[in-house]
Amino acid sequence: MPAVLVIAALTFVGWLIWGPDPALSFAVITAVAILVIACPCALGLAAPTAIMVGTGKAAENGILVRGGEALELARKIDTVVLDKTGTITQGKPSVTAIRTTGVVDEDELLRLIAAAEAQSEHPLGQAIIALAKERGLTPSQVSHFDSVTGKGIIATVDGRRLAIGNAGLMDGHEIDHASLDAIAGDLARSGATPVMVAIDGEPAGVIGIADELKADSAETVKELEALGLDVWMITGDNAHTAEAIASQAGIRNVLAEVLPDEKAAKVRDLQADGRTVAMVGDGINDAPALATADLGIAIGTGTDVAMASSDITLIGGDPKTIVTAIAVSRRTVATIKQGLFWAFAYNIALIPIAMGALFPAFGILLNPVLAAAAMAMSSVSVVTNALRLRDFRPPKDAAEILHPPLGARVRDAGYLVAIAIIALAIGAGALWLGETAGMGIEDTRDTMEMHHGD
Repeated sequence: MPAVLVIAALTFVGWLIWGPDPALSFAVITAVAILVIACPCALGLAAPTAIMVGTGKAAENGILVRGGEALELARKIDTVVLDKTGTITQGKPSVTAIRTTGVVDEDELLRLIAAAEAQSEHPLGQAIIALAKERGLTPSQVSHFDSVTGKGIIATVDGRRLAIGNAGLMDGHEIDHASLDAIAGDLARSGATPVMVAIDGEPAGVIGIADELKADSAETVKELEALGLDVWMITGDNAHTAEAIASQAGIRNVLAEVLPDEKAAKVRDLQADGRTVAMVGDGINDAPALATADLGIAIGTGTDVAMASSDITLIGGDPKTIVTAIAVSRRTVATIKQGLFWAFAYNIALIPIAMGALFPAFGILLNPVLAAAAMAMSSVSVVTNALRLRDFRPPKDAAEILHPPLGARVRDAGYLVAIAIIALAIGAGALWLGETAGMGIEDTRDTMEMHHGD
């Protein structure tokens, strides 16, 4: 704006010194026309209008955006980290296998574990409890319970000390789990999470618990990659289980055996590599990572803590809304840029005309009234372009992202070209109308001279 004031002042002085009579009147007209035509209304409308329509369209597609900054930031993401449980998978694990070493039989092993897991809120424990209830097993009284974050639990049931968890838990309590490793490895390679069990320090068995992929997880990964994003999966599962699940989903980058309090650190590691990271999760233990990431995306079916820590919340559990969120962000920012381009284009094209660039050759001088009409036209073009976001539709598949339909690209370019043609036509018409309606330079000159003569 200071530059515009300088241009208006110099134009005023130039017309005052070298302009025809009445020079003062023409100097005032051109200076005022410049100030009117350069009014930043269109610039001020470009971003907020597009953001308003974009966030509304996101909400229509089940995406709640915390603010315009989050919508704009989603465009810059180049890496997406997906938490496994509840994001890629259903979040409803079930027991797929029970293997015992003979210390106790299968039902007794299940009954003891179910009693211990009743004190826990971990989803794997809930799967064990559900199977015990299904088999009609009555859990015993628990006299001691201790949860070891990221590793498992230690409990005393019917006077027997149980260690239930992963190999790290067994190592921490000096329990020899060599006889369980082969079983656990087989279950892990099948995509199940192996839960080792020891009773009174003796290896008792392994329970395999699997969580099925969501129906659209694999397609979501394809679409994210089609958007040019690196996709990572993060999980506390062992490497074999994690690789099996990642393979089913088509994910090549895996962060396995990550403890809940280490997820945020893993996100920071990716950021340290120069990546702009979006974290997607749904659990309490995902909240620190969601807050640490450049963009936190919470699954709406998850916990309130996760949603409170996120920038974007996806209503429902459909992973494809992750793609939609990023796509609507990119479309919104592109629309903002288009609006800013047109606003600047109007100023660049019309300020010279307002200064009197057409006067030497054609005797045309832009009247401030017509300048106001042109300024309004720039605002109309910016707003109508932003309103086109209402036609946004989520991409159907990865192929559509990689190769957008020709019709859509033609419509997009065609609208912008049409706006340019209409603007030029209206401008030319306004200048002609101004001349014929007594708002042109000759009429202005006559009027000024008449007043001067009086």
